[in-house]
Amino acid sequence: MPELPEVETTRRGLAPHIEGRRIRSVTLRRPDLRWPIPPDITQALPGQRIDAVRRRAKYLLIDTAAGSALLHLGMSGSLRVLPAATPVTAHDHVDITLDGAEGRVLRFNDPRRFGCLLWQPVGEIHPLLQGLGPEPLSDAFDGDYLFALSRGRKAPVKTFLMDQAVVVGVGNIYAAESLFRAGISPLRAAGKVSRERYVALAGAVKEILACAITRGGTTLRDFLSPDGAPGYFEQELSAYGRGGEPCPRCGRPMKHASIGQRATVWCGHCQR
Repeated sequence: MPELPEVETTRRGLAPHIEGRRIRSVTLRRPDLRWPIPPDITQALPGQRIDAVRRRAKYLLIDTAAGSALLHLGMSGSLRVLPAATPVTAHDHVDITLDGAEGRVLRFNDPRRFGCLLWQPVGEIHPLLQGLGPEPLSDAFDGDYLFALSRGRKAPVKTFLMDQAVVVGVGNIYAAESLFRAGISPLRAAGKVSRERYVALAGAVKEILACAITRGGTTLRDFLSPDGAPGYFEQELSAYGRGGEPCPRCGRPMKHASIGQRATVWCGHCQR
């Protein structure tokens, strides 16, 4: 599933092409994706100017004066800005036609249909966005915040870090990489990690996510950036997907197990 860097890469790729453009029409080729697509999408969006493209956690919001289209890419979704005459393929479920002499559409393709297209009225926060933790690259997320919130928590620190109510967008890949960089075992109880080590962990999260965004995200399965080019952070992964391979630091075999039903890899020597 695309994680925060992939979604942010998509946002940055789309924004120059659609911000400031007016929506001519919305074409739905099916009534639902993961959930039914609200009628507001086809009723309220046409005629509206796109004021901004934002990201909250792994969701994209296309803001207009009438409200915001809320999108999630799911496991296989992608957004492209294409010439309107581009032939429609089997999994092209939504077209948002834009104004302009060149005739372009924002096309949502989702083979597995785990993504979504929903509606957030002006002045409201969609239920999917309520109760979310801070953005990991914001000033609100730091070691002191993690330390205070973790007190008394018995769950593994990796599970704690992936809790969207704690911090948004740190999925399985980047949690594994951050814990490796900070030298913290993913098995350690969240409440047993010291303030000093949480400072290191928060710093690792920020560094790794910023690097992944700069390099275009992680190429895994179906993800491609809006221009069709794959991300290439995968080649620099130190832990994720490397179970049984030599640790990049000490050379010992990396351990692997399932934590919270998610594949987890770590070094039993370098991570404590």
